[in-house]
Amino acid sequence: MKYFLTALLIHSYFILFAQPMNWSEEKISVTRESEVSTILHAEELFDDGWDILPQAQFWKQIMTLSPDSVLINVASSRHIIEKLSLKEWNRKSEEEKSRYRTAAKNNLGLPEGERIFVTSGKNDFYKFSEVYPQLSKGVAAFERFGVDPWYAQAILLIESPGQLKKSVSGAYGAFQLMPDVARSQGLIVNSEVDERKDFDRCAYGSARLINRTCIPEAKKILDHHNLSYNEQDLWFRLFVLHVYHAGSGNVAAVVNKIKPTEGSKDLIKAMWQNTAGGFGNNSQNYSQLALAAQLVLHNMVYEQCDDVKFHSR
Repeated sequence: MKYFLTALLIHSYFILFAQPMNWSEEKISVTRESEVSTILHAEELFDDGWDILPQAQFWKQIMTLSPDSVLINVASSRHIIEKLSLKEWNRKSEEEKSRYRTAAKNNLGLPEGERIFVTSGKNDFYKFSEVYPQLSKGVAAFERFGVDPWYAQAILLIESPGQLKKSVSGAYGAFQLMPDVARSQGLIVNSEVDERKDFDRCAYGSARLINRTCIPEAKKILDHHNLSYNEQDLWFRLFVLHVYHAGSGNVAAVVNKIKPTEGSKDLIKAMWQNTAGGFGNNSQNYSQLALAAQLVLHNMVYEQCDDVKFHSR
């Protein structure tokens, strides 16, 4: 009986998802400290110019900056005005901070309503060296379930990198699933058992959510606006990530506000500049974080690893 249930569970893993696709062209084998990992490269970021966007560069710096430093930046564009120590900024009085912001807007010719943010470094949260060993596991798990492994790598890098912590909202596990979401995807979450703690089960729940909900809902939104798409285009993947993070209703609301005529990088950039429903600043930041994390990973691969081999070359 136990063997039958185990076999049935394994079988259900595969029938729940689409037939596996081939993502070999995006894979690289990376040797680091004699360990070989299979992850996905970030070449598309450079081919399409995502890497030079100020938002991606801003968050890349924040992710590698210590919390005792801050970047003064323009909220809408993430243009960096100045880097200061947190102590230096905190020494300013509220009046001095206000004058600083006003002077910065005047110097840059910004409109009165533009906001100036002071964002502290977050390398205490984005522990890329600690999450790195999980990337290969996540890529393999999603591919085994027939779901684009790009999402596994992106989510692992930005959600709770290398840390098994429960968020203030209750999200938990490597893929930071909320309790109700995890249960809806077949995981056990109760007072005695929380399968989100198990990497493979959490990966299963996340992959199932993306495959059964996020990708179909993303397509529905884009189809409503008669926008064409390729599921392996980076902009489409970032769009799906927004659905994963903000929910389809909020993403639909901001797209309705934008009224796009084309599915492309410009749609994602427009989402960074607009709010609607529950799609606010945190939602805007989500795909920016995904881009920045891929850039940090790219640097790690080529600066800290011993060998890199492309599967398609």
